[in-house]
Order: sequence, then C-alpha cells, then structure tokens
Amino acid sequence: MKPPRKLHIKSYGCQMNVYDAQRMMDTLAGEGFVETESADDADLVILNTCHIREKASEKVYSELGRLRLAKDEAARHGRDMRIAVAGCVAQAEGEEIIRRAPTVDVVVGPQSYHHLPELLARAKSEGRALETEFPVEDKFNFLPAPKPDAIRARGISAFVTVQEGCDKFCTFCVVPYTRGAEVSRPVAKIVDDVKRLADNGVREITLIGQNVNAYHGEGPDGRTWPLGKLLHRLAEIDGIARLRYSTSHPRDVEESLITAHRDLDALMPFVHLPVQSGSDRILAAMNRKHTADDYRRVIDRFRTARQDIAFSSDFIVGFPGETEGEFAATLALVMQIGYAAGYSFKYSPRPGTPAADMQETVSAAEMDERLVRLQELIDSQQSAFNKAMIGNTVDVLFERAARNPGQFVGRTAHLQPAHVFASSDIIGQVLPVRIDSLERYSLLGELAGPSARPAQSLPVQPASSSQETLGA
Repeated sequence: MKPPRKLHIKSYGCQMNVYDAQRMMDTLAGEGFVETESADDADLVILNTCHIREKASEKVYSELGRLRLAKDEAARHGRDMRIAVAGCVAQAEGEEIIRRAPTVDVVVGPQSYHHLPELLARAKSEGRALETEFPVEDKFNFLPAPKPDAIRARGISAFVTVQEGCDKFCTFCVVPYTRGAEVSRPVAKIVDDVKRLADNGVREITLIGQNVNAYHGEGPDGRTWPLGKLLHRLAEIDGIARLRYSTSHPRDVEESLITAHRDLDALMPFVHLPVQSGSDRILAAMNRKHTADDYRRVIDRFRTARQDIAFSSDFIVGFPGETEGEFAATLALVMQIGYAAGYSFKYSPRPGTPAADMQETVSAAEMDERLVRLQELIDSQQSAFNKAMIGNTVDVLFERAARNPGQFVGRTAHLQPAHVFASSDIIGQVLPVRIDSLERYSLLGELAGPSARPAQSLPVQPASSSQETLGA
C-alpha cells in the first residue's frame, strides 16, 4: 500500500479562499493526499492566491522564491515536490506565472479546482500545466462532498459557498474579471451540503459569495429563491444553531433578507455591509450605484427589523480625486452609523480596472494620514461596542480550547471572541456567559449557570478573528 502523499495549502485573502482550500483538499483526498502544516515536507504545495490587495503578485513571487529552495532540497533527497498556484492571481496572470516562475508545475483558476488531479497528471507527463478557463457552473457541478472525518476536523463552524462572481464592476475591483459573472447554486445542493455538515457536528454555517445577497438560486419549486428565503430553509435543518452570511452589497438588500433578520433566531444580528466611501461623488466614481443616503436607509431597514443588529464595513481612503472634504464625509458616515468593526485600506490600483487609469492621484502622505484618522475612529467605536458587553450575559457558541489551560473560546452573536474556564464538553454548545472584563478584542467571562466555574485571573490570548477576512 502506497504511503499517503502530503499536501500543504497556503491561502491568502477572503473567506472564499478558505472555503476553496477545503474543497481542493477534499478533491485531492481521493488521490491519496493528506494535509500537512509544513510546506517543507509536502509533496504538493498550493498557493491559493487573492488579487484584491496591493502587491498581491509580488507576494506570490516572493513565496515562490522560498518554495524553489524547498523544492531543490526535496530533490536532493530524492523526493519530487510539486508546486501549484491557484486562485485569483492564477486566473489573472497565469501565463505570466508560467513565464516568470519555472518552479511552478500547475496554474489553476478558481473555477477549475475539481480538475486538479488531471492537471497534476498532465504536469507529470508534459512538465507543466496551465488551466484557468472552465466556467463557474462547471465548478459548482463537480464540487466533491467532504468526508465526515474532514468535516469534524474543521470544527463546529463551516463556510458554504452559495454564490460566486460579481456583476457590479466597481471601478477599483478585479473580482468580475477573476471570478466572473454572478452565478448561484441551486437550493437543493446547498441544503444537502448543510445537512451533511450538521450530521457531522457543525453547528454554525456562514454562507459566502463575492456578492452573497445577490443570491438567486433555483428552488425546489422551480422558482428563483432570494437569500432570505434560502436562510429560512436552512434554519429548519436540525443541528444548525447559527447562520451567517458574507459579503453583501447595499444595492442587493431585498425585503426577504430584512424579514429573515426579523424572524429567524438562528440568523445572527451581525452584517458586513461594505460602503467604501461617504462621498456621493466618490461613490459614483467607484461605480457603486448607491449614494451615502441609500446606504443609511439600508442600515435603518435592518435596525427597524432587529434592534440588536450590529455592522462592520469596508472603506477605501485616497481613491483617485478624493478631497479632504470628501474624506470628511466618510468620517461623518462612520460617526452616524456606529460600527462594531471595520476594515479600511489605502487605495491601490489594480491592473485592468478602470480606476487604474484615473489620473487624479492622492499623495501617499495624505493617504497615510487619512487612514490613521479613519482607523482610530473605527477602533474607538469597536472598543465602545465591546466595553458595552461588560456586565451583560450573552450567548456564546464554543468552538475550541484556548491557549491557557482549562480555558475555552467561542463567539458571541456579534462575532466577538469570548473566553471562559470550563470543561471541554462545552465545545459545540451555545451557552450564556456573563462578561466580566475585556482584554484587547476579546471578552472574558464565566458561564452563567449551575456548571459555571469561578473566573481565574490569567491573561487572555485573543483568538484570531474570522472577521479579519470579511472584507477581503
């Protein structure tokens, strides 16, 4: 019997890439691969890339330089290491990767991961393989079902892709060019996925898509279902305690989603809703197709439906032509909305996007100064939001052991990490926690029930927040 081959996947960027990495692992498990934490002892290393952030390509080539040394070292010991580049950089720059990085064996775009076994076979026989041109529907039709042991190993929260691609064509964004047009999976396939996850211990589902609230999948009745109706169906599945979704566009918030937040206890009251700017002129230049007041009205609709709802958002500072007054409009919007979290970035041109050709640049010094002011404001709001939890009892879904012995970490309805001292049987349960204190971005408390143990005064090590990828 052949020993298993080792696979290491390094993912950059958004939640979709985290999900795609899991699907690549599921696909390659059937080829005898098992996951390893180290690239150095892997037989196959996949860089699962993201093209959203500045210098994405440079980061890939820098990593490939390090992997070339590891590949050479493996060859000296008689081991054949293969290297693949996947994701949006592969989709956008496949030919360039092949030209610049001879160490790469396979280049594969986001729609073609289920073709990895044949691409690896082609690379072995032909030397290299490049494939980026399969349609999204092809990928959705051939997603492998993860094995039960793989599901259990990933924990009690899981991502499920329901939609991919984007038709909005914001002038700063490469997603429509790398991920393609909006395509939604049928309701039946999503329900099957979620049932399988629930049967194997998953308690929380996050529905993901580049523009998730544009979901328009075929329902079992033959009609097109919006996201809100899909959420109602998923809330009926036994074992699923919590539902989330990300990332949304303000223009696609339709009424069934609002009523889902009003009616579904399982749907968490936390929405990531990117606005990018508070200036109508900048929003028009970005081709966002909404105004700042449109955005405020959407926020009001959510808050009318559910009083405890909270928001995070994405912001770009220094978009071409942004004046100080237009940046001040962004600060004013942030002050008016009040966010529980936020993700802000300096504008950087993405090759091939309309904004890359805009000439009215904002100086690097101005961008730096504006970014600091915006982040200080958002941080102050997040801090105030977290401090307001002290003294309250909140429900926490416990996920895993924390770093301190005897301590376990879970998340509140608003995605805040919360730590308690307890026994391991709380993992997978939603339990009330009385919040006693706050350290950085983590809440510290004790179980509010007969099984509660006294809080201990050990320092909290904040868990890495899944919120970090929300706005990628």
